[in-house]
Amino acid sequence: MNWFGPKYSELSDEQLMQRIGRSDDRAFSELYQRYQKALFRYFHRMLWKDREKAEDFVQDFFMKIIRKPESFDASRKFSTWMYSIAHNMCKNEYRSMEIRKPSDFETETYYLVGTPGDQIEKQIDRKKFMVQLVQELEELDENQRSTFLLRYEENLSIREISEVLSCSEGTVKSRLFYTLRRLASRLTVFAPESQKVSS
Repeated sequence: MNWFGPKYSELSDEQLMQRIGRSDDRAFSELYQRYQKALFRYFHRMLWKDREKAEDFVQDFFMKIIRKPESFDASRKFSTWMYSIAHNMCKNEYRSMEIRKPSDFETETYYLVGTPGDQIEKQIDRKKFMVQLVQELEELDENQRSTFLLRYEENLSIREISEVLSCSEGTVKSRLFYTLRRLASRLTVFAPESQKVSS
């Protein structure tokens, strides 16, 4: 018998949020460890690859949880609610920027969930491909880019994405189809294998 209750690592996100509402610091630390990297990755992609801004947004998000844990909609899955808030934070930032910054394209690796990396690496110059992929994503509008990142980087389901972005599942599928078709046509210069991203 466990006299001290369940380990925090065994609690669900939603259970952690309940404890955070009772000012449980250990519950907050566990939730932060679970999601701070994923949130940073999302903000970094959405906010012109501005590392400092992405870090600030991660901290702002978790400060919202500390200050108003009751804002969490307990009827929703935590991760879906989290990305909804993150998406709205990005939209507000876009509105506050009169002119979007030019992107500072780096040569870091961009991972697509489910993409057979060994096949791609054998067929293309990976570094150039990744740089070009990031550039193409930067040219998309925020809804298309967010849809793509949530699906292929954060691995959310179509249904979860529709909840995050407050749109129909059909709209999510349409955005993904358009984006994948665009990427396939723009990136074939590197290798035909890049078209398999939609499989």
